Amino acid sequence: MSAVFYVLSALVVFLFSGLLAMAGIGAAFLFVPFFYYLGVPLAEATPTALLLNVVSLLLAAINYWRGKLVNWRVGLPVLVAAVILSPVGARLTPHVNKRLLLGLFAAFLVFAGFMMLFYRARTRTRPLSRGAEVGAGVGVGAVAGFLGGLLGVGGGNFVLPVLNWIGLDPKVAAGTTSLVVVFSSLSGFLGHATMSRLDPLFVGLMAVMAAAGSIVGSQLMKTRLSSAQLKKIIGVLLWMIAAKMIFDLIK
Repeated sequence: MSAVFYVLSALVVFLFSGLLAMAGIGAAFLFVPFFYYLGVPLAEATPTALLLNVVSLLLAAINYWRGKLVNWRVGLPVLVAAVILSPVGARLTPHVNKRLLLGLFAAFLVFAGFMMLFYRARTRTRPLSRGAEVGAGVGVGAVAGFLGGLLGVGGGNFVLPVLNWIGLDPKVAAGTTSLVVVFSSLSGFLGHATMSRLDPLFVGLMAVMAAAGSIVGSQLMKTRLSSAQLKKIIGVLLWMIAAKMIFDLIK
């Protein structure tokens, strides 16, 4: 790999790790297609992107936990289901047609962009029962974990809307989601890493840039940028990337 490849990858990872850390979700769903288009095989791009999710969101999750913005009662069922199902999805990745996999990536990006641009959480007038919370948590955790492992994404865009829907405060939902995504991404990474060979230099450099981006992004979010502005920027960006992937698939 050339020096230009490393510099470009490092800058992109730094930038989008910071942006997505502000939003409380991981950037793996961006890094997988980005690395792939730069020539990194999917078998290597996927576990690398998942590891970057772990590194960047771990720092965000620690900050949320210190600020008492993690709801363990709701988050634990989501976390357990996601961790169990994520390696299952990862194991199935080599058996999925590459064009189908890229098509699923594009569909995921369209969905994520829609959620960023148009979804508005509504506060529930009546909280769900404990049984309903657990059921919803296990359900969304299973779906997010399986698809996250299969596609090489953390699944935060699936988890966050459900946590908002069941009545969590948006900040608590973001904090709880970040914690879930750390562990689901780690589980998915371990599932993929056992089936592929990773470049230690590439992975190490990207991890350092992801951590730095997460730290800078968190600080900027506190002082410079509103959540609404950030969500619009990310939503438009996701749709642009999805359009490029769809164009490449049909041409």
